[in-house]
Amino acid sequence: MAKPVISESPDGGWGWMIVLAGFLNNCLLVGVTRSFGVFFVHFTEYFQESSSRVSWITSIAMATQQFASPVGSVFGMQYGARPVVMVGAILAFLGMLTASFGQNLLHMYLSIGLLTGFGWALVFTPTMAMISRYFKRRRALATGLAFTGVGVASFFFSPLFQLLLNEYGWRGAIQILSAMMLNLCVCAALLRPITIQEDLLVASRGHPENIKKSTECCDKVTSAFDLTLFLHRGFMVYSFAVTLMTTGYFVPYIHLVAHGKNLGLSDYEAAFLLSVTAISETVARLFSGWLADLKLIRKIHMLFIWSILTGISLLLIPVGSTYSNLVGLSFFYGFCSGGLAPLFFSTLPEIVGIGRILNATGLFLMLLSIGGLLGPPLSGFLEDLTGSYTISFMTAGGFILAGSLILFFLPSFLICTVILPGQHSNDQVGAGNSRDHPAQADVTNYRLEE
Repeated sequence: MAKPVISESPDGGWGWMIVLAGFLNNCLLVGVTRSFGVFFVHFTEYFQESSSRVSWITSIAMATQQFASPVGSVFGMQYGARPVVMVGAILAFLGMLTASFGQNLLHMYLSIGLLTGFGWALVFTPTMAMISRYFKRRRALATGLAFTGVGVASFFFSPLFQLLLNEYGWRGAIQILSAMMLNLCVCAALLRPITIQEDLLVASRGHPENIKKSTECCDKVTSAFDLTLFLHRGFMVYSFAVTLMTTGYFVPYIHLVAHGKNLGLSDYEAAFLLSVTAISETVARLFSGWLADLKLIRKIHMLFIWSILTGISLLLIPVGSTYSNLVGLSFFYGFCSGGLAPLFFSTLPEIVGIGRILNATGLFLMLLSIGGLLGPPLSGFLEDLTGSYTISFMTAGGFILAGSLILFFLPSFLICTVILPGQHSNDQVGAGNSRDHPAQADVTNYRLEE
């Protein structure tokens, strides 16, 4: 039986359950990654390895999750989000479980880095794309609500992981963490599929009736992954800018605890820095999503402002030398970085169109994997070289500021009108011409703002 087709995103209803799934998703993926810095010192001591080598554990996991996101996109389109997310949850569980028996860093790279990271790829992309499909007018707010799971989880997970480490050691703590991964199956059960009219439009443009269906392997791959997005100027400039930002974005969540301990803080004081960051980040995600949906300024300009503030906050972290100073700077960084997250994903559908959002999200995350892979190890290398994290945090802030400057190269970035001139030019999402589908011009043409 064919699925019912609706004219546009419902902006509510079951969509709020999708937001709940995204909230739990972010708790158990990004929240765990953010809080994993608590394990960092224990891994360094147990494996007797350098900071840069231990940093590769989380870097490989984040990079695998992002780089394999197009696979999650294709599977999600082929089989539906629900079964794909369930399979990803099981893989994440198995990866964490096998990591608890690790005897060397290579074992950790393969289990947490590759297996769990690939499971996260199958979970994250279909879930976040589903939120964009259910919401249009309140998309930024819905995305912000889903991403508050990161802050809430970071607030509770940092002290929780420290408690588990003290009670059961790092092996027992990771075994408990592996069981927590199975809750992602609950997220999968909430993902009810939806079909909107633009899906049919994009499908018809991607497979014209007057063109013979290709049987060549490369054409099939191009069609499945929508690789024509690599020819989309707005998509590529935006992806490059955000990739630079993510190179520095995750550094404090991996090395802030170790930085605090280097300054003489106790284990719980250092772990509490991440909790403070999580509190302010949660508030900022809600505030940023709410403010973006007011449409006082274009979302891309709001993203630029938040990125500048985040870069500055990272440059200021080395200034703190006491516990109270570090708490204040952690709060400031968390608030600034929290404002970025809802805009990363809520801006993307307005660049490529909602009909291509699943593949675009996958390719977008794949490109972001470069930053996630290089950022923390580079930070650890600089610490090994200098003996402190001062240069590491300053370099991370520099990457974020550089990414914000790249946004200037987006088409019509300096224009403050609501809809870009690309609506009446060649900067279109689809392969067709807007004159062929005048009723759909508002969703198929390249835009940065609704």
